[in-house]
Amino acid sequence: MITRLIEKNIESQLFKNKVILITGPRQTGKTAIAKLFANKYQGTYYNCELGEVKSLLDSNAVTTLSRLIPKSKMVIFDEAQDIPDIGKKLKILYDEFPEIQIIATGSSSFDLLQETAEPLTGRSREYRLYPLGLEEIIQTSDIIAAQGNLENLLRFGAYPEVFSTSNEKEKKEILQNISSNYLYKDTLKFQDIRKPELLKKLLTLLALQIGNEVSLNKLSNATNTSVQTIERYLDILEKSFIIFSLSSFARNLSKEVAKSKKYFFYDLGIRNSLLNNYNTLPLRNDVGQLWENFCFIERIKFNEYNRLNKNIYFWRTYDQQEIDLVEEFDGKLNAFEFKFNSTKFKAPAIFLDTYEGSKIKVINSTNVFEILED
Repeated sequence: MITRLIEKNIESQLFKNKVILITGPRQTGKTAIAKLFANKYQGTYYNCELGEVKSLLDSNAVTTLSRLIPKSKMVIFDEAQDIPDIGKKLKILYDEFPEIQIIATGSSSFDLLQETAEPLTGRSREYRLYPLGLEEIIQTSDIIAAQGNLENLLRFGAYPEVFSTSNEKEKKEILQNISSNYLYKDTLKFQDIRKPELLKKLLTLLALQIGNEVSLNKLSNATNTSVQTIERYLDILEKSFIIFSLSSFARNLSKEVAKSKKYFFYDLGIRNSLLNNYNTLPLRNDVGQLWENFCFIERIKFNEYNRLNKNIYFWRTYDQQEIDLVEEFDGKLNAFEFKFNSTKFKAPAIFLDTYEGSKIKVINSTNVFEILED
């Protein structure tokens, strides 16, 4: 069993008069972490997808909600986004029972964070759990074993259950099941989402465009859908932890592309399942795209688990000078270029001259662990 880095971060903040919110995709281990803390601190665990639990949480009345509070010091609401007005209910419990540590998990930031944002202002801390990261894999095995897993991570992603399964057929079946949950269980329940075929077509188009700037007009034409609908569906897919967007970095140069976005997947197994392509790397023509996506999400995991609040972007000029990833933190810029099999990269002089003190590092398959350095 792989110990998740998020566990120590959460445990350090327990019983400090804050509601703990754990968000992230389904099947990444939120429930396992919730139950781990419930067992360790003799807490009471509620699965909010169960009808009887929803009934118990149907009221905003203090007397009714107080029945949920155990004699122990902790209460956990798993998949709390399924409860209407969950933010108000958590605030009531927080105000009435300040000695109780409340933990709520959610597979959709669309509901959980939106519902809790105003009621729990200043009262909560959010932690996001991702599929397994290199840093976690190294801690369980070693660097050599983690290096040997790179191809599998690019082909099948890093969901815990997928990673722990050695049989490729089983990996594919698990991914298809997770993918279906994404597309048909969580995402489609949002209000006015009436076109499941559009969601899948949109995701397939994005899966083919990893590393490229995305044109909303082209997506609109390809799907015969309005740009406004495309924007709304993309927003929902981001809030469902399926994809994430990266904006372009522009500060000082008229040549810099200022208004553009790229989209990447939180997990490459989901991306490859959409295309039904799990081929080995020698048989693929998208290794560069996979590597770029992989490095992006590994860097995001590293920053999140180390509580480094960095702004991340890509950089490009109109004359096609590019840098894959630019991080902005404490007034400094650090940049990365992702090349799976190469160390060759001529850093754009105009970037280094314009942003003095910035650094650019090339990350390939041999030095990939340098992505885990601050």
